Parts: sequence; structure tokens; C-alpha cells
Amino acid sequence: MADRERADGTGRLVTGVAWAVLLLGLWLWGQGITDVPGGISGPTTGDVAAVGRPPGTPLPPPIKPLTASEPLRVDVPATGVRAPVVGRGLDRSGAVDPPPFDQSGTVGWYDAGTRPGAAGAALLVGHVDTETRRAVFHNLSTVTPGAKIRVTRADGTTAEFTVDDVRVYARDRFDAARAYGPHRHDRAELRLITYGGTFDKATREYSANVVVSAYLTGKKS
Repeated sequence: MADRERADGTGRLVTGVAWAVLLLGLWLWGQGITDVPGGISGPTTGDVAAVGRPPGTPLPPPIKPLTASEPLRVDVPATGVRAPVVGRGLDRSGAVDPPPFDQSGTVGWYDAGTRPGAAGAALLVGHVDTETRRAVFHNLSTVTPGAKIRVTRADGTTAEFTVDDVRVYARDRFDAARAYGPHRHDRAELRLITYGGTFDKATREYSANVVVSAYLTGKKS
């Protein structure tokens, strides 16, 4: 899929459309639509991703949320990602503005929202590819529950998260509250988000979004 997408130059062509989905999620999140029960994801449509969490997957208990501090770097050992994090806002169309394509190895953090490690759900976004190469979250859909995500923060601490849910949401069945709102108010949570599914040449859109959910389980100073 990635080779076809890069050949077609899909990254630049679908930016506004794909990230508009994230804006909808942020709006609903801001309205307090949170603490929703486990939902049903849309079809995976080409992505290799776990649907929810397989029964019997052992997971560690959460730890108390940390004091808020800005993220500097995110590491996802399961995919080999070690990427700088930069704060991002909304573009003129009202969609979340991801890092520029010439910074395709950089992850964007929605800096009007939760800081990773603090109570709530912090949002990290990244490209899956560009016109010429794979991007930072190219293999995000291969992450599975139990995997670790580490966020290095400006206060010198590293917040360690454990993945507990991986979903590929079809655009026509997108559960914004589940994707972007906290699953539990007493935890510090993290979302890693990118494009997913297949690329429709006619509409110039991806068919889905990959959303990896994790929660805080450790801290290193």
C-alpha cells in the first residue's frame, strides 16, 4: 500500500480532508463526550491492526498522572520510531495542522490539549508517508496491545505508556469520542494517530484513520 501511495503522491493531496476528521474528534472531545464504553471499529480495509484488545492480554496497572510538562520526543520501540515532537495547532481551514512534509520524521502534538503524562488524553499525530518516502507513523498499524511508548518531557522525566487498544476507524463509521476522548478520567492517556485503510484514487482520500490508545504505567527521571 505504501509504495502505491507514495507513487500517487497521496500525502499532500489528502492532508486537509484526513485531518478534518481529527478536528471533528477534537470538537466532540471539547464538548465533554468522554468516558465512553468500548466501541466497534470500522473494517480494517488493508491495515494490519488489532481490533480493540484481544481477550487475555495482560496489562500493567496505571500509575497516578504526572504534573503537566511539554513533550520533546516520542519513542515507539515496536516500530523503531524515535522522533522529535513539536507543538501544533489548527490551520486556516480549522483542521489540526500536522508537521510539514519536509519534516515527515517529526510527530505533532496538539498543544491546545493535554500534555502527555498529565490527566486526560494527549494527542500525537504524524504522517504515514509523503510523495517520495515513508513517514514517521508508517508502521503504526502494526503496534499491538502491551507495547510500550515513551515520551521524553521538558521537565527531564520520561513518561512510559502501555498500549491497550488499537483500532482502524473507517471514515463513515468514525467514533470521535472513543478515538480522542479519555477512556477513563482517572488516568493519563495517549493517542497516536495517522491515516489508515486504503487510498481511493477517485476521491483522493484515505478510507480510515489508525488510532493507537495507551495509558501511563511508568515514569523515569
